[in-house]
Amino acid sequence: MELIVFDLDGTLLDRAGAISDYTRDTLASLAGMGVAYTVATGRTLHASRDLLAPHGFRLPQVFKNGVMIWHPDDDRYTHQNFLTLAEIDHVLEAILAQDITPFVFTFEPGNVHRVYHPPLRHEVEKNLAALFARRSGVDIRPASELPADAEISSISAIGAPGPVGAVATLVESEPNLVAFSGHALEGEEWRWIDIHHAEASKGGAVESLREQLGITRVVCFGDSDNDLSMFARADECYAPENAASHVRDAATAVIGHHDEDGIARFLRRRFDLAP
Repeated sequence: MELIVFDLDGTLLDRAGAISDYTRDTLASLAGMGVAYTVATGRTLHASRDLLAPHGFRLPQVFKNGVMIWHPDDDRYTHQNFLTLAEIDHVLEAILAQDITPFVFTFEPGNVHRVYHPPLRHEVEKNLAALFARRSGVDIRPASELPADAEISSISAIGAPGPVGAVATLVESEPNLVAFSGHALEGEEWRWIDIHHAEASKGGAVESLREQLGITRVVCFGDSDNDLSMFARADECYAPENAASHVRDAATAVIGHHDEDGIARFLRRRFDLAP
């Protein structure tokens, strides 16, 4: 069986963070043909579930850059790679020193997801916190309430390129951590960073799916650094025109822009669907 794996932001989604009507119809056609597809994203489940639910995503899905795999058939998680407070203490101090605010994502008993943060410093951070709060199933709490034994899936932050770059450089020296960053949807003047356990990756999670589902071929699509690990494990990998140059260089081929239904148009040609 062949499995198609989509990154979301900057790849399957348009610039508004939505699945276009053209892409929706393409996914419906693939589902009707029995083509297997799923997602591997840096987002959390709760930032993705409502978006994906109408579009036939029924196979296990990779969230938080490979920290966990969610199985929608029985609402359970596997492939969990969590952090401890001891592992991230130094990084949290460094983020705060750069005048940006860390958002700490946890996974707590009963499949409860929470986000903890200290006082917000900038308007863009306030908007991000409000976005988290609007997503169903995600509880936003002050950092003072973070349990000492919390299972931490990742730390995220948003800020100017300089401070975010400084944090990324620090993480490189932390043996149990890995960081990915890129341009934020809020504008070119902002960058996001996501920090999680070094053993977690999209590539590792996709390899786990290959074994669990009996997959013979993996075809993946992605645009950022956090997609390179699954590029390395896939049989074919494709980058949209808007991907970073080194991601395009690592791809089997470069296809259309994410805001012009590039992935959907490629799939319609590949599977001989109506243009």
